[in-house]
Amino acid sequence: MKEIFMRFPGGLGKTLTFSYDDAVWEDIRLMDIFKQHRLKATFNINSGLFAPEGTTQPADRIGGQMPRSLVRELYAHELFEVASHSVDHPFLTNVADAVALGQVVYDRRRLEELFGRPIRGMAYPMGPYNDRVVELCRMAGVHYARTVVSTYRFDLPEEWLTLHPTCHHADPRLTALADTFLTMSVRRFPQMFYVWGHSYEFHRDDNWHIIEDFAARMAGKEDIWYATNDEICRYCHSYARLRWSADGEMMYNPTAIDLWYAREGGAAAVIRSGETVRL
Repeated sequence: MKEIFMRFPGGLGKTLTFSYDDAVWEDIRLMDIFKQHRLKATFNINSGLFAPEGTTQPADRIGGQMPRSLVRELYAHELFEVASHSVDHPFLTNVADAVALGQVVYDRRRLEELFGRPIRGMAYPMGPYNDRVVELCRMAGVHYARTVVSTYRFDLPEEWLTLHPTCHHADPRLTALADTFLTMSVRRFPQMFYVWGHSYEFHRDDNWHIIEDFAARMAGKEDIWYATNDEICRYCHSYARLRWSADGEMMYNPTAIDLWYAREGGAAAVIRSGETVRL
Protein backbone atom coordinates (compact mmCIF):
# COMPACT_ATOMS: atom_id res chain seq x y z
CA MET A 1 0.00 0.00 0.00
CA LYS A 2 1.24 3.46 -0.89
CA GLU A 3 0.93 6.07 1.86
CA ILE A 4 0.15 9.60 0.65
CA PHE A 5 -0.60 12.98 2.27
CA MET A 6 -3.01 15.67 1.19
CA ARG A 7 -1.71 18.81 -0.47
CA PHE A 8 -3.61 21.99 -1.15
CA PRO A 9 -4.23 23.31 -4.70
CA GLY A 10 -1.01 23.62 -6.67
CA GLY A 11 0.62 21.01 -4.46
CA LEU A 12 1.10 23.44 -1.56
CA GLY A 13 1.53 22.21 2.01
CA LYS A 14 0.41 25.33 3.88
CA THR A 15 -2.68 27.54 3.97
CA LEU A 16 -3.49 30.84 5.71
CA THR A 17 -6.99 32.01 6.59
CA PHE A 18 -8.74 34.65 8.72
CA SER A 19 -12.13 34.93 10.45
CA TYR A 20 -13.68 38.19 11.69
CA ASP A 21 -17.04 38.66 13.37
CA ASP A 22 -20.05 41.00 13.54
CA ALA A 23 -19.86 43.11 10.31
CA VAL A 24 -18.78 46.25 12.14
CA TRP A 25 -17.57 49.53 10.65
CA GLU A 26 -13.92 48.78 11.38
CA ASP A 27 -14.15 45.89 8.89
CA ILE A 28 -13.80 48.49 6.14
CA ARG A 29 -10.23 49.31 7.16
CA LEU A 30 -9.47 45.64 7.73
CA MET A 31 -10.77 44.77 4.26
CA ASP A 32 -8.50 47.41 2.75
CA ILE A 33 -5.51 45.76 4.43
CA PHE A 34 -6.52 42.34 3.11
CA LYS A 35 -7.08 43.73 -0.39
CA GLN A 36 -3.71 45.48 -0.38
CA HIS A 37 -1.95 42.19 0.35
CA ARG A 38 -4.33 39.89 -1.57
CA LEU A 39 -5.25 37.92 1.54
CA LYS A 40 -8.52 36.01 1.78
CA ALA A 41 -10.80 36.17 4.81
CA THR A 42 -14.16 35.04 6.15
CA PHE A 43 -16.58 37.49 7.76
CA ASN A 44 -19.30 36.20 10.09
CA ILE A 45 -22.50 38.26 9.99
CA ASN A 46 -25.66 38.61 12.12
CA SER A 47 -28.53 39.29 9.73
CA GLY A 48 -30.78 40.56 12.52
CA LEU A 49 -28.44 43.32 13.69
CA PHE A 50 -28.03 45.50 10.60
CA ALA A 51 -28.14 49.24 11.31
CA PRO A 52 -31.01 51.25 9.79
CA GLU A 53 -30.47 52.32 6.19
CA GLY A 54 -28.73 55.68 5.99
CA THR A 55 -26.68 55.05 9.14
CA THR A 56 -23.11 56.34 8.92
CA GLN A 57 -20.11 55.41 11.01
CA PRO A 58 -20.40 57.10 14.42
CA ALA A 59 -17.39 59.21 15.34
CA ASP A 60 -17.71 58.53 19.07
CA ARG A 61 -18.36 54.79 19.11
CA ILE A 62 -16.19 51.70 18.73
CA GLY A 63 -17.82 48.97 16.69
CA GLY A 64 -21.43 49.12 15.62
CA GLN A 65 -23.06 47.31 12.72
CA MET A 66 -23.46 48.66 9.21
CA PRO A 67 -26.71 48.91 7.20
CA ARG A 68 -27.78 45.99 5.03
CA SER A 69 -27.12 47.68 1.69
CA LEU A 70 -23.54 48.60 2.65
CA VAL A 71 -22.88 45.08 3.92
CA ARG A 72 -24.04 43.70 0.57
CA GLU A 73 -21.71 46.09 -1.27
CA LEU A 74 -18.59 45.58 0.84
CA TYR A 75 -18.53 41.85 1.55
CA ALA A 76 -19.41 40.69 -1.99
CA HIS A 77 -15.74 40.73 -2.96
CA GLU A 78 -13.69 37.94 -4.53
CA LEU A 79 -11.31 37.81 -1.57
CA PHE A 80 -14.02 37.41 1.06
CA GLU A 81 -16.44 34.76 2.24
CA VAL A 82 -19.62 35.55 4.16
CA ALA A 83 -20.58 33.11 6.91
CA SER A 84 -23.31 32.96 9.55
CA HIS A 85 -23.00 34.26 13.09
CA SER A 86 -26.68 33.66 14.06
CA VAL A 87 -29.51 36.14 13.57
CA ASP A 88 -29.26 37.99 16.88
CA HIS A 89 -25.95 36.84 18.46
CA PRO A 90 -27.29 34.91 21.48
CA PHE A 91 -25.52 32.27 23.53
CA LEU A 92 -26.75 29.25 21.55
CA THR A 93 -26.06 27.03 24.57
CA ASN A 94 -28.56 29.01 26.64
CA VAL A 95 -31.64 28.92 24.43
CA ALA A 96 -34.16 26.23 23.47
CA ASP A 97 -33.30 23.85 20.65
CA ALA A 98 -35.92 25.37 18.35
CA VAL A 99 -34.57 28.85 18.98
CA ALA A 100 -30.94 27.85 18.41
CA LEU A 101 -31.86 26.01 15.22
CA GLY A 102 -33.86 29.00 13.99
CA GLN A 103 -31.03 31.40 14.76
CA VAL A 104 -28.75 29.44 12.44
CA VAL A 105 -31.21 28.50 9.69
CA TYR A 106 -32.77 31.94 9.34
CA ASP A 107 -29.40 33.67 9.39
CA ARG A 108 -28.26 31.41 6.56
CA ARG A 109 -31.44 32.06 4.58
CA ARG A 110 -31.25 35.83 4.97
CA LEU A 111 -27.58 35.98 4.06
CA GLU A 112 -28.12 33.70 1.08
CA GLU A 113 -30.88 35.99 -0.15
CA LEU A 114 -28.63 39.02 0.35
CA PHE A 115 -25.55 37.61 -1.38
CA GLY A 116 -27.09 35.16 -3.84
CA ARG A 117 -24.93 32.20 -2.88
CA PRO A 118 -25.02 29.33 -0.37
CA ILE A 119 -23.78 30.11 3.14
CA ARG A 120 -21.97 27.03 4.40
CA GLY A 121 -20.08 28.15 7.49
CA MET A 122 -20.49 30.03 10.74
CA ALA A 123 -18.80 31.19 13.91
CA TYR A 124 -20.42 30.42 17.26
CA PRO A 125 -21.76 33.71 18.70
CA MET A 126 -19.94 34.61 21.90
CA GLY A 127 -17.92 31.40 21.49
CA PRO A 128 -19.74 28.80 23.63
CA TYR A 129 -20.96 25.55 22.09
CA ASN A 130 -21.77 22.03 23.25
CA ASP A 131 -22.67 18.70 21.67
CA ARG A 132 -26.33 19.72 21.34
CA VAL A 133 -25.48 22.95 19.53
CA VAL A 134 -23.02 21.16 17.24
CA GLU A 135 -25.71 18.68 16.17
CA LEU A 136 -28.24 21.47 15.64
CA CYS A 137 -25.75 23.23 13.37
CA ARG A 138 -25.25 19.99 11.47
CA MET A 139 -29.03 19.70 11.06
CA ALA A 140 -29.12 23.31 9.83
CA GLY A 141 -26.78 22.46 6.97
CA VAL A 142 -23.67 24.11 8.40
CA HIS A 143 -20.44 22.57 7.08
CA TYR A 144 -18.00 24.19 9.51
CA ALA A 145 -18.27 26.31 12.65
CA ARG A 146 -15.45 28.28 14.26
CA THR A 147 -14.87 28.35 17.99
CA VAL A 148 -12.70 30.76 20.01
CA VAL A 149 -10.40 28.04 21.39
CA SER A 150 -6.78 28.68 20.43
CA THR A 151 -4.77 25.58 19.54
CA TYR A 152 -1.41 27.33 18.94
CA ARG A 153 -0.95 24.67 16.27
CA PHE A 154 -1.56 24.37 12.52
CA ASP A 155 -3.42 21.06 12.42
CA LEU A 156 -6.51 20.66 10.27
CA PRO A 157 -9.62 19.79 12.30
CA GLU A 158 -10.97 16.28 12.71
CA GLU A 159 -14.45 17.76 13.28
CA TRP A 160 -15.22 20.81 11.14
CA LEU A 161 -18.14 21.86 13.36
CA THR A 162 -15.63 22.52 16.13
CA LEU A 163 -13.07 24.35 14.03
CA HIS A 164 -10.51 25.78 16.46
CA PRO A 165 -8.34 28.69 15.28
CA THR A 166 -4.59 28.84 15.75
CA CYS A 167 -4.90 32.03 17.81
CA HIS A 168 -6.50 35.45 18.19
CA HIS A 169 -4.75 38.30 16.39
CA ALA A 170 -3.76 39.96 19.68
CA ASP A 171 -2.27 36.83 21.19
CA PRO A 172 1.33 37.45 22.30
CA ARG A 173 2.35 34.21 20.56
CA LEU A 174 1.29 35.47 17.11
CA THR A 175 4.78 36.55 16.00
CA ALA A 176 6.45 33.34 17.17
CA LEU A 177 3.76 31.28 15.45
CA ALA A 178 4.31 33.24 12.24
CA ASP A 179 8.05 32.54 12.45
CA THR A 180 7.38 28.83 12.82
CA PHE A 181 4.80 28.71 10.03
CA LEU A 182 6.90 30.60 7.51
CA THR A 183 10.03 28.54 8.06
CA MET A 184 8.52 25.09 8.53
CA SER A 185 8.94 22.44 5.86
CA VAL A 186 5.87 20.26 5.30
CA ARG A 187 6.85 16.63 4.85
CA ARG A 188 3.64 14.88 5.86
CA PHE A 189 0.41 16.51 6.98
CA PRO A 190 -0.69 19.87 5.52
CA GLN A 191 -0.70 22.87 7.85
CA MET A 192 -3.22 25.69 8.40
CA PHE A 193 -2.55 29.02 10.14
CA TYR A 194 -5.93 30.38 11.29
CA VAL A 195 -6.26 33.86 12.84
CA TRP A 196 -9.51 35.29 14.19
CA GLY A 197 -10.83 38.36 15.97
CA HIS A 198 -13.06 41.42 15.75
CA SER A 199 -11.88 44.42 13.77
CA TYR A 200 -13.24 46.86 16.38
CA GLU A 201 -10.57 45.50 18.74
CA PHE A 202 -7.89 47.19 16.63
CA HIS A 203 -9.67 50.51 17.14
CA ARG A 204 -10.37 49.91 20.82
CA ASP A 205 -6.81 48.79 21.60
CA ASP A 206 -5.10 51.20 19.18
CA ASN A 207 -3.07 48.38 17.64
CA TRP A 208 -3.86 48.34 13.93
CA HIS A 209 -0.14 47.78 13.42
CA ILE A 210 -0.59 44.14 14.51
CA ILE A 211 -2.65 43.19 11.50
CA GLU A 212 -0.85 45.58 9.15
CA ASP A 213 2.53 44.07 10.02
CA PHE A 214 1.21 40.51 10.03
CA ALA A 215 -0.48 40.90 6.65
CA ALA A 216 2.63 42.40 5.06
CA ARG A 217 4.79 39.64 6.47
CA MET A 218 2.56 36.73 5.46
CA ALA A 219 1.55 37.88 1.98
CA GLY A 220 2.97 36.77 -1.35
CA LYS A 221 4.53 33.46 -0.28
CA GLU A 222 4.76 30.85 -3.01
CA ASP A 223 4.31 27.95 -0.59
CA ILE A 224 1.08 29.24 1.02
CA TRP A 225 -2.47 28.80 -0.30
CA TYR A 226 -4.46 31.92 0.65
CA ALA A 227 -8.04 30.79 1.14
CA THR A 228 -11.31 31.49 2.92
CA ASN A 229 -12.57 29.15 5.62
CA ASP A 230 -15.06 27.58 3.24
CA GLU A 231 -12.54 27.04 0.46
CA ILE A 232 -10.36 25.05 2.84
CA CYS A 233 -13.31 23.12 4.25
CA ARG A 234 -14.66 22.25 0.79
CA TYR A 235 -11.26 21.15 -0.45
CA CYS A 236 -10.67 18.89 2.57
CA HIS A 237 -14.14 17.36 2.26
CA SER A 238 -13.50 16.71 -1.42
CA TYR A 239 -10.16 15.06 -0.66
CA ALA A 240 -11.88 12.79 1.85
CA ARG A 241 -14.06 11.48 -0.97
CA LEU A 242 -11.13 9.90 -2.85
CA ARG A 243 -11.77 6.21 -3.43
CA TRP A 244 -9.14 3.48 -3.21
CA SER A 245 -8.72 0.01 -4.66
CA ALA A 246 -8.63 -2.89 -2.20
CA ASP A 247 -4.86 -3.21 -2.44
CA GLY A 248 -4.28 0.53 -1.98
CA GLU A 249 -2.46 0.79 -5.29
CA MET A 250 -5.11 2.75 -7.25
CA MET A 251 -7.00 5.92 -6.42
CA TYR A 252 -10.12 7.43 -8.04
CA ASN A 253 -11.24 11.06 -7.80
CA PRO A 254 -15.07 11.18 -7.96
CA THR A 255 -15.26 14.91 -7.22
CA ALA A 256 -15.68 17.89 -9.54
CA ILE A 257 -12.27 19.38 -8.68
CA ASP A 258 -8.63 18.40 -9.11
CA LEU A 259 -6.96 17.20 -5.91
CA TRP A 260 -3.29 17.18 -4.91
CA TYR A 261 -1.28 14.70 -2.87
CA ALA A 262 2.33 13.78 -2.09
CA ARG A 263 4.38 11.02 -0.57
CA GLU A 264 6.45 11.90 2.49
CA GLY A 265 9.13 14.35 1.44
CA GLY A 266 8.29 13.82 -2.21
CA ALA A 267 7.01 16.01 -5.00
CA ALA A 268 3.30 16.77 -5.18
CA ALA A 269 1.09 15.26 -7.86
CA VAL A 270 -2.46 15.93 -9.00
CA ILE A 271 -5.37 13.59 -9.59
CA ARG A 272 -7.81 15.22 -11.97
CA SER A 273 -11.57 15.22 -11.54
CA GLY A 274 -12.90 11.83 -12.62
CA GLU A 275 -9.42 10.35 -13.01
CA THR A 276 -8.04 7.05 -11.72
CA VAL A 277 -4.31 6.85 -11.01
CA ARG A 278 -1.98 4.01 -10.09
CA LEU A 279 0.43 4.99 -7.35
